Parts: sequence; C-alpha cells; structure tokens
Amino acid sequence: MQNPVLTDVSRRHDFVLIFEVIDGNPNGDPDAGNLPRVDPETMQGLVTDVCLKRKVRDYVDAVRGEEANYKIYVQNKGIALSTLNRRAYEELGIRSTGVKQKRSDVEQTRAWMCKNFYDIRTFGAVLTVDPNCGQVRGPVQLTFARSVDPIVPLDLAITRVAITREQDVEVVETETGALEGGKVTEMGRKALVPYGLYVGYGFVNPHFAEQTGFTSEDLALFWEALLKMWDLDRSASRGRLACRGLYVFTHDNKLGKAPAHKLFDLVTVNRRHPEAPARCFQDYQIQIPRPEDLPPGVTLTILEG
Repeated sequence: MQNPVLTDVSRRHDFVLIFEVIDGNPNGDPDAGNLPRVDPETMQGLVTDVCLKRKVRDYVDAVRGEEANYKIYVQNKGIALSTLNRRAYEELGIRSTGVKQKRSDVEQTRAWMCKNFYDIRTFGAVLTVDPNCGQVRGPVQLTFARSVDPIVPLDLAITRVAITREQDVEVVETETGALEGGKVTEMGRKALVPYGLYVGYGFVNPHFAEQTGFTSEDLALFWEALLKMWDLDRSASRGRLACRGLYVFTHDNKLGKAPAHKLFDLVTVNRRHPEAPARCFQDYQIQIPRPEDLPPGVTLTILEG
C-alpha cells in the first residue's frame, strides 16, 4: 500500500466496505440454530463488527504474526487473556497486585500492550482482567454490515454416511424377532444464503491513533487485510465470500471536513433489475461521486478486492 494519503494516520478516514456471499453463511446466529443473522423487520442480512474484526485479526496473524509488534491479543488458540496481561507485568518487571493496580503501573502496561499487540492498538480492548492493564480505545472502528436487499436464509437437510455412536451401528434383535439399529446414514442441517451483497462502514480516528501508537504501516496492513482476508477464511459455509469494493474518504486534517454519514450517502448500491432476484454482483450497480462532487478537503480512494 504505497499511497501516502491513504496511510496517513494524522488524517481522518471514513470508509465503505462492500462484500458478497454466494451459497454460504457469512455470520451464523447461535441463538437461531446458526442460521444467517437477519433483521427480523426487514429480513436484511447482518454481519457483526466482531465477525469482520476476527477476519482482520486472523489475516494479520497469518502474514505478520511472527513479528514482535504484530501479535494478536484476542485469539482462538486457547491462551487466556490474563496470561497475556501478566506477560506485560513480567516484561516490565512490575509486581502484579491484582485488579487494583497502581495507576502508573496500569499506564506502563497499557502502553506495552499497545506496542506489542496489533489488534489492541487498532481496535482497542478492555484489559481490566487480573492483572489490570487498563482500557484502550482504538482508532479503527467498524459497524455491522447489512445486506442491500432482504435475504432468504435457507435451512437445508443433509445426510452423511459416518455414524456418530457405536450403538447406532449395532443391529439388535427385539423380543418379536425384528431387527433394529444398523444405521447407515444420519441427518444434519446446513444453513446458507443464496446470494447477499453486504455494505459495512468504518472509521479511522487520528486522535486515538496517537494514543495507541497506531502507525502508517499499521493502517496500510489494515487496508490490505480488508481486501485479502476473505481468501484466508474459507470454509464449507464461506467458500464464496469476497470483497467487492473498499471506498475510503480521506480528510485533509484530523477533525474532518464533512460528516461521515453524508459521505457514506454518496456511495449508492442499486439493483439493475429489481423484478428478478439478485444472484451475482453484476445484478447491482455501484455509483460513486465524482471528484467535483466531494466536499472541499475530502478525497476518495477506490480499492477493489
């Protein structure tokens, strides 16, 4: 990412992320049997911010995780957060006294955590577990992503030939001489969305970047992750999940030259043929503003996956 404007952490950035899912489940809801998340009033699909952050974390861990300053704090490798907090105290030679730690100790360990963990200095974190390393408000924030149109969550029945329990394989003769058991297949369920085009929004705050030590290199890696993280997150339910566009509005100062919501309204997504169900990206048309339509002091950079 060689664009110096796009990676300038002293400027405010507001961005629009557009991605699609084809015959997959982008974010299952555990409260609904892992069906795709939906807004029950509009039936638009939803993908949570933490789902997107998980993909960013996994990408950074894969490409830079061996480096000292690019470790991931919120991870799924069976390491307790308190263990990572305790590492900060040990590295700095500070005695841990539990959650009620001296303020100077908390400030030192918080700075150490920001320096060593990419996701803390990017997204922030609550580090008040024992031992206490304080709280960090990160410069990069993401919203829920919402599908442009209502989606149709499908819950399909599937069969498999592998039997789970030994007793289900055994054939048993009943008192009447009938044979029971001997299963050869089992039933299962698979949830998916035939097609959905999702739009999410995000923000890069330069004031918080100063506080966490978030650098231009970190920001370049973040843009790279948003474009490429989908290929490292393949699974049976996310085989055709892809980024279709990243639109970054960059202001020429820290405070910004226009409200984010007004900039987001300049990027519109419309169906080409509303009378037919959408089944591919080409069924939509994305309209972006011309340079002369942007507020003074704001530039638009278009990145495509």
